[in-house]
Amino acid sequence: MLSKTFAFALLAGVMMIGSAQAGDVCEEAEARYQEVKNELPSDEGVTVVKLYNYNFCPPKLTVKAGTTVRFVNVDKRTSHSVWLKEAGKEESERFFPVEFWEFPFTEKGEYPYLCGPHWEREGMRATITVE
Repeated sequence: MLSKTFAFALLAGVMMIGSAQAGDVCEEAEARYQEVKNELPSDEGVTVVKLYNYNFCPPKLTVKAGTTVRFVNVDKRTSHSVWLKEAGKEESERFFPVEFWEFPFTEKGEYPYLCGPHWEREGMRATITVE
């Protein structure tokens, strides 16, 4: 039988590994975005959020009113959507790798959003604050 000390140490180690992986995922998303960026329209004038490995990167973003945010799927296999459910917006259509969806944030406020098909994953819930 595992001692309580060993079980606690094991759990702490797993949590540390999970935290390190979560921190690295946005770096991986940026690297993948750089690989596919030439296949997309110019990102000049928009703010980009990457969807990668069941995460929105960055998970928290602050923009000025009038900013268009482009959500880019940089995964290699899965489709995603963006749903500003609390703001009463309809869910976007699913978009596949190297596809995107854009939304203009015109009104100040806090906008939680999620990925419709993957909402249960912590990384697939995020927030945009519009100032």
